[in-house]
Amino acid sequence: MQAFVALFAQLDHTTATRSKVEALAAYFRATAARSPADAAWALHCLLGKQRRRLITGRRLRQICLEGTGLPDWLFDDCHAQVGDSAETIALLWDQAAPPASDPTDLLPPMALPLAHWMEQLLPGLAGLEGEPQAAAVQALWQQLQPQELLVANKLLTGGFRVGVAQGLVIRALALLSDLEEPLLAHRLMGGFQPGAAAWTQLLAPADAGGACSSRPYPFFLASPLETSTHPPLPGSPTDWLVEWKWDGIRGQLIRRAGESFLWSRGEELINPVFPELIALADSLPDGTVLDGEVIVWPLNADRPAPFAQLQRRLGRKAPGRSILADCPAAFVAYDLLEQGGRDCRSEPLRLRRAALEALHRQVAAATPTPAAGLLRLSSLLPFDDWDGLEPLRHQAAAAGAEGLMLKAAASPYLAGRRRGHWWKHKKEPLRLDAVMLYAQAGSGRRANLYTDYTFGLWERDPADPSGDAGQLVTFAKAYSGLDDAEITELDRWIRSHTLQRFGPVRAVAPEQVFELAFEGLQPSRRHRSGIAVRFPRIARWRRDKPAAEADSLATAWRLLQNQPDSGQRDPGQPDPCQSDQAQSDPS
Repeated sequence: MQAFVALFAQLDHTTATRSKVEALAAYFRATAARSPADAAWALHCLLGKQRRRLITGRRLRQICLEGTGLPDWLFDDCHAQVGDSAETIALLWDQAAPPASDPTDLLPPMALPLAHWMEQLLPGLAGLEGEPQAAAVQALWQQLQPQELLVANKLLTGGFRVGVAQGLVIRALALLSDLEEPLLAHRLMGGFQPGAAAWTQLLAPADAGGACSSRPYPFFLASPLETSTHPPLPGSPTDWLVEWKWDGIRGQLIRRAGESFLWSRGEELINPVFPELIALADSLPDGTVLDGEVIVWPLNADRPAPFAQLQRRLGRKAPGRSILADCPAAFVAYDLLEQGGRDCRSEPLRLRRAALEALHRQVAAATPTPAAGLLRLSSLLPFDDWDGLEPLRHQAAAAGAEGLMLKAAASPYLAGRRRGHWWKHKKEPLRLDAVMLYAQAGSGRRANLYTDYTFGLWERDPADPSGDAGQLVTFAKAYSGLDDAEITELDRWIRSHTLQRFGPVRAVAPEQVFELAFEGLQPSRRHRSGIAVRFPRIARWRRDKPAAEADSLATAWRLLQNQPDSGQRDPGQPDPCQSDQAQSDPS
């Protein structure tokens, strides 16, 4: 554990990519020689897989206050400055902890292996309750230095982050093992169960067998294309394949060794959520891996259903009959990654596409209806002139898509986001001007800055829709879109214009207006405004507009109704066209 804490400190105190990679490689080399299980657990944490919350931050806060006798308000004020509960506890405990008693452990906790911490010590603390748990946690804290206590608390709360991307970790492993980065990335897909055997298998020679039949490939991601600022793409239009950018969830459908699997881009196995797609995969030839989009698309419809319909399927362990009937899923395939057990990713997209089309015809001919209709081929769009790109993009909404995909016909299937091969050209977002109402500190390097904002729209008096009478109703939260200079300036303004404090949240004077951009709207009983916002972000700071001229909820409802296939309204929501006041569930 001591070496892992030292690595954490080393990574936390440098921003140089090369230094981070070298530190990771040195740690893995030394640790694996001593304990492969420790190396595996460290990798598990560094990859962001340690998200299991053993003890909540609120419970650790309570244990800290009970042990130090500090008042709640002091902890809250310190947390507001530090921005991280684990770090706040580490700092306060170092200053106000009671005198340490003689340790009863045979070995000091920092001398124990990391694997022992992760498999026994920390789960043991989580398994206790009440006073025994508080006493055990405090006894551990008394034997730790502040940096050690910080890491221990982050592991307990599942909030371990240290500022290294997965790509840097994989680069360090490649440096250590002489294996190719794409191979390591592939071996880490589909979950990594830490242990000595897993570490050995991960770094086994490239020609070693024993690959897991369920493992997906790393996803290849597209880069955003902005025609107003981006130079023309290289080559002629005939060098590019253009298709719709479907509004679903990215997935890989796998048929290997007589079994079927459906993985999301977030490396979540979602077989139980889409049983009809698993039945579809059962009809694929063995050794097939498809990349595509999971989407709700009724068999006889000429376009998919809105994303809101797909959301009804997500998060359910096993959808019932009514959901299966109301929200029928389909898999829209646009790439063939493996055929007959052979990895096709290095081949040009044009060849992979031809093989995919042949496979689609084979499945359609061999699979009885309606199962055959569950596998759809993402159609290639006619495109022979760069001037036709924008008119084509404007047709996306009518097709039930969210924009265009442009893919180089000669491109291999790579891992991650590699600029130059695949581009996404989305339709214009919806926009509204909203007033900032609340602010909260960020995390990580922005823990001391207010960077998370809540915005409101006007709910006008229906008797005076054009007047000033009305109130601001919370509408959306956003934390991206401002540059560093704007964040710093806004942070100073927030601190000097705070009206009230609610723990880490500050209510501010309703004066600043921001243009919000977002992908879509849908009715929602969960939000006070009655509307849920999809992917909100700040487009610009409207310094030119007073708060009284910000948009209203009625405007938002009109945008919602004007969306293609906006779906039915929430049954508890009145028609906003009947008045300028959009009533909503107060909860």
